[in-house]
Amino acid sequence: MEKNIEIFIKTDYIKLGQLLKYLGLISNGSESKFFLFNNKILVNNEPENRRGRKIYNDYLVTINTTTYIVKKG
Repeated sequence: MEKNIEIFIKTDYIKLGQLLKYLGLISNGSESKFFLFNNKILVNNEPENRRGRKIYNDYLVTINTTTYIVKKG
């Protein structure tokens, strides 16, 4: 079952690795590479595996079956 969840950031962007930590999917940055390798990650419907990818306002980040809509606010 797919879910859409809005998340709010206070900065202009957040890096993908930081977003994973913010969501509680990893506990520290060193886990991000392993997580990205073992899960299906899409940024705006394009496959992504770079933990440094910048995520801006209105980007869609899909992690397996959950889509996060990033909003600045």
